Amino acid sequence: MRVLMIRHGQTPSNVQGLLDAGCPGPGLTRLGERQAAAIPGVVARREFGAIVVSTLIRTSLTARPLSRDRGLEPVVLEGLREIEAGDLEMSSDPMAHQEYLSTAFAWAGGDLRRHLPGASDGRAFLDRFDAAMAQVAALGLESVALFSHGAALRTWTAARVHGVDVGEMERVPLANTGSFDVEGDPDSGWRLISWSADPLGGKELAAVAAEDPTGESMD
Repeated sequence: MRVLMIRHGQTPSNVQGLLDAGCPGPGLTRLGERQAAAIPGVVARREFGAIVVSTLIRTSLTARPLSRDRGLEPVVLEGLREIEAGDLEMSSDPMAHQEYLSTAFAWAGGDLRRHLPGASDGRAFLDRFDAAMAQVAALGLESVALFSHGAALRTWTAARVHGVDVGEMERVPLANTGSFDVEGDPDSGWRLISWSADPLGGKELAAVAAEDPTGESMD
């Protein structure tokens, strides 16, 4: 199976630099809507048997243009939601952002016992995202478009996908509608085909870095 894993479009919380991982979460900004609208044209030559989204509304809104273009009703999987921020939820403090990311990438490096304050540890996150990917694989399709979240996608990919440099993944921010293209299954493993830190519609759809105190849009 081949899975195109796409981060959602920009949200108001991204613009404000907030660690916003709660459900149902915010919608999209106008830029986020433009980012979403660009996706069908970018992937026009690619077939998808299903579109999969998380329980957070921003993924459904980002998937909507592609869903309408392909006539596919998105499959909602709870396990694809963002990494819970715990006591750091809705913080705009750069130190909180750093703690959130450093903890997530510690998980990717194998330190699964580490946890965010007021939230679960790395094993809990990877177990539920792995379970969601197993549900995707169980669809029995050749190709799927999957919409999820920045920290969740970067962490799971760094931890589970062959061919990924964990250090590079930690250093390079994933823009809204940045993507990973992976191939495989839960039994034989997943391998990286390609990835882009830039929006699928091109750098002209990237957010202004100054909008976010961490240097990247979080969630």
